[in-house]
Amino acid sequence: MKATVLVRPKAGILDPQGDAVERALEHLGFAVSGARVGKVVDLEVNADDEAGAREQVERMCEQLLANPLIESYEIELHG
Repeated sequence: MKATVLVRPKAGILDPQGDAVERALEHLGFAVSGARVGKVVDLEVNADDEAGAREQVERMCEQLLANPLIESYEIELHG
C-alpha cells in the first residue's frame, strides 16, 4: 500500500524557510501570507490492510519522519 506523509511546522513554531518563500513571492509581485514550508514523504508500506498500514506509518512519523514537538503530520493512504 502506498502512503504519503505531509510534515510541516506546527502553528506558532518559527519557519524561516516559509518566511523566505513568502518574502521572495512578495518580491515577485504575489500577494501572499502565512507561507509554511514542509516536506512530503512517499512510501510503499507492506501491510495487509489500511489500518495496519496507518499504524506502521504513524510509528514511522513518531520515531523518525516528524518531530512531534514542533511538527505536525498528515497521512494519506492509497490502495
